[in-house]
Parts: sequence; C-alpha cells; structure tokens
Amino acid sequence: MLKTFLIGIKDLKLIFRDRTALIFMLLAPFLLTLGMGLVTGRFSGSNSSGISEIPVVIVNQDDGELSKELVDLFNSEGLAELVEPSLGTSPEAARRQVDEDEVAAAIIIPAGFTNSILPKQEALENGISPEPVKIEMYANPSRPTSAGIIKSILDEFMSRIEEGSISGQTSIIQMLVSGRITPEEAQAAGDEMSQRLQNASEGNTLAITLNTSTAAGEEIEFDVLAYLAPGMALMFLMFTVSYGGRSILAEKSQGTLPRLLVSPTNAIQILGGKVFGIFLTGVAQMLILIGGTSLLFQLKWGDALGVIVLVLAAVFGATGWGMLITALARTPAQVGSVGSAMMLIFGILGGSFIQLDNMPASVQMLSRITPNSWALDGFTTLALGGTLPALSTPLTALLTMGGVLFVASVYLFGRKNLVQK
Repeated sequence: MLKTFLIGIKDLKLIFRDRTALIFMLLAPFLLTLGMGLVTGRFSGSNSSGISEIPVVIVNQDDGELSKELVDLFNSEGLAELVEPSLGTSPEAARRQVDEDEVAAAIIIPAGFTNSILPKQEALENGISPEPVKIEMYANPSRPTSAGIIKSILDEFMSRIEEGSISGQTSIIQMLVSGRITPEEAQAAGDEMSQRLQNASEGNTLAITLNTSTAAGEEIEFDVLAYLAPGMALMFLMFTVSYGGRSILAEKSQGTLPRLLVSPTNAIQILGGKVFGIFLTGVAQMLILIGGTSLLFQLKWGDALGVIVLVLAAVFGATGWGMLITALARTPAQVGSVGSAMMLIFGILGGSFIQLDNMPASVQMLSRITPNSWALDGFTTLALGGTLPALSTPLTALLTMGGVLFVASVYLFGRKNLVQK
C-alpha cells in the first residue's frame, strides 16, 4: 500500500513540473471560462445570469384578441429586461432573421388562432368545434438557452389559455346538446366566455411570473458561470487523465517500467500507483480551478461537502476512461491523439459548450456515457442550492462508470502491457 502511495505521489510531482501539462490543465480552462463569461455578459454587472434582452420577432397574422394578448405579454413591463420583441412582416422574413442569427426565435401567429379557441356564433349554433390552429415557434439552434426561455413563456401562455377555453367550449356545447340553452343564448354565453378570457390578464390568469425562489422564499440567483466553469474544468480533466495514462506507455518504451517490474514490487502495486497518481492529478486540477474561480470571479459552487465528493466521483469516472484508452493503445502518441479527440467529443456531448435540454433525445441519451454530463448535472444542482443528498444519481453513475472501466482496463492492461517485459 505504501509503495502504491509513493508511486502516485511521484507521478503527481512529475506532472506539476511539466509546463506544457500545466498550461492545458490550468491556464487553458481558466482562459476559456473567462472568455465565455465575457461573451455571456457575466461580468457586465447588469444581469447576474448573463441573459437579458433576448431578441425575438413576432409575426401576428391574426386579428383576434388572444393574439393581441400574446403580443402585449412579450411587450409587458415584467419581461422588459428579459426579452426584446419586434414585430415582423412575414413568416419568411422572420425565419430568415433566425437563420441569419439576428434573433433567438420567431413566433408566428397564424390567421384564425383566436377563432380556433373562441369560436364564432355559427360554429356554436351548429355544434361544430373549429379546427385547431397552432402557433409556430422557429428557434435558433445556436442560442438554445435563449430559445428555451422564449418557448417557456409561450408554453405558459398557451397552457393558461387552454385551461379556460377548453372547459368553456365543452360547457357551451353540452348545454346546447342537452337543450339547457338555445342557440340564441349560446351567443351570449360565448361572448361572456370571450370577455373573461380577454380580461384574464387583469385577474392574473395569464400573468407569467418568473422567479427563482425556494419554498421558504429565499432567493437563488443562478450564475451562468457556475455552468461554464465546471464544464471547462471537466473537459480538460479528460486531457489530464489521458496525459497521465500516456506516461505509463512512455515509461514502458523507455525501459523504466520493466525495471520496476523486476523490483520487489508486483504489477498490481505498480498499476495501482500509476492510477492513483492520475487520480490525484485530476483531483488537484479540479480543486485548483474551483479555488481559482472562487477567488477571481467570486463564483459560488455551492455546498462544500457536496463539491468535494462530486469532484472525487467525477475524477474517478474520468480516470476510468483514461485508463481504458491507455490499455487499448499501443504507443504514447496513440494515447495523446485519442485522448485529445475524446476530450473534445466528451466536452460537446457532455454539455461543456452548450446545454443539452433542447437537443434530440438520442443525443441526450448518448451524453450519459460521458462523466462530463453526470458531473455537470451535479454541479448545476449544487449551484441551485442543492446539497450532498441531492447528488445520489450523478454520484452513483460516476462511481459505477469508473468502477466498470477500471476493471476492464486492468484486465486489458495486464494482458497487453504489464505482462510483456
């Protein structure tokens, strides 16, 4: 056990003496986090989340009251700092604005939208339900977060409308069929329902309130940097673990590893020490980045115990992938090239660059093979006020991932590398 520990400490010291490794491990994620924080407005001081004045274009082809309510909602005082709406002239022009990245989304309200929810007298008299008319939202894939916010506002508006309109239409039609009201009276009932929906905003039926409060009323401000910083750290963690694995093959080619094998140290102790050194390096990298962003950017990572446990689990899962790459590779160069490719692929799939909420379900499922995705879930939970008990799912996934990959890599590495002297 002591030999394993000493080998791990020795490898940790060697890595931290390598200037190239330090640049990729520490300086690169620091600079990328800083750059993305500047791009998102994190340091502007106007908005703690970095998200404000989301550009959205609205094309209103309907002349009814409900479409006017939706336009008024996006122009309301409550959403003034969040969205920046503009009126479009045609659906084609609005979609073109999205394609050219001028706006985050286009909302197209087709003609007949209001009548599909508030039917005219003729339809009520004949007991005919009008064909549904759907609002189109054309989202910008390069702005998934902003487009997701616009969609949430639109979904909330539609859900409030449907709650009142469906029950009202059903009641009027049933009363007509049962003979409780005449077609003439149906007109008055429909007018009353229409008036209630039009005045709903005054009674807060259509009011949309955006808040980030806990049940106890304590405000939680989610800092966008709390998502970007761990994303960058986790992406470069994959470089660190692959770099450590490359040193194993380098020592074998240089003759250092065979000399260790003929010493009174068995293969398991040597391999364990190497893995322990990679694990310590990854933990040191993550903790240095966490401490640095906390001091330089005043970033709050959340519950301290939860952060430490999550870091240990994330590094363990990433180390498993690093060891598997090393076990399958034949040369240090192969480990370096495959490790760099995996760093980028896992960074994209794991959500280090973009949030995956608006991506296809298949992409979201594929992302679960990466330690980045599970660890980011955990760090987001902590940033939103969660504690260690709330991390049970990502911790279980990361520990299972690391354990399975470690067992597989030990088997492969023992057969292909350590036994060859």
